[in-house]
Amino acid sequence: MARKLRRARRLVVDSDNVYMWSVRHRHTRDGSGTRECRTTLSLWREGTQRRLAVVFREGPGRAVSGGYFEAGAVVAGGAWLNLHEPGVARRFLDEATARGLLPETQRTVETDGWPLFDAVAGNAPAAPAG
Repeated sequence: MARKLRRARRLVVDSDNVYMWSVRHRHTRDGSGTRECRTTLSLWREGTQRRLAVVFREGPGRAVSGGYFEAGAVVAGGAWLNLHEPGVARRFLDEATARGLLPETQRTVETDGWPLFDAVAGNAPAAPAG
């Protein structure tokens, strides 16, 4: 199942705009040994190398999947979103497009996902109890 969740998926916006998206979860340690937990939603136009990496890092009042929530979950302020859901990926793509965040050059651009989360989560259901 894990391989299926990590594969790139197609998101057809219209006949001229097809995007690819994937979700990754990673644990790393910085130079001081502090553990960082992060989930990344990557969005790119099919056939290009112009990738937007929307990164969600744990922090006060903010959580990402990593044992507490289902894979792909990002949670803040009582709202939660599952980045593996195509509708959620589409809402992030639309918000990133509206903000001009999609890269113009053939490279990966990283952005903090929490400001986008605040806009996308507008009508998201409350975080599950537990």
